[in-house]
Amino acid sequence: PPPFTGVWMGDSKLCAIGVHCGNHITSHGLALNCCTDLSWFEHIVPCGLEGKGVTSLSHELGQHVAVNHVLEPFLDSFQEVFDCALVSSEAPG
Repeated sequence: PPPFTGVWMGDSKLCAIGVHCGNHITSHGLALNCCTDLSWFEHIVPCGLEGKGVTSLSHELGQHVAVNHVLEPFLDSFQEVFDCALVSSEAPG
């Protein structure tokens, strides 16, 4: 919900998106909660937003959703939406 960034399910954040700028460097980040242990969020104020929660795909769908099941379709959609090509930083082999 505006003005909050990310993807929300009601008052709970499913996907966090962040940008940090400093010292002439811009960093971008994205976190999609697939099968996250949500109990850790009981000890903090997630994203500094009082009264808001955190959820996961597994919690919302009522079944285990592993990262490896979501990664490829997520990256494909990301490339399509942002009209870009993603390059892996991992060394071959």
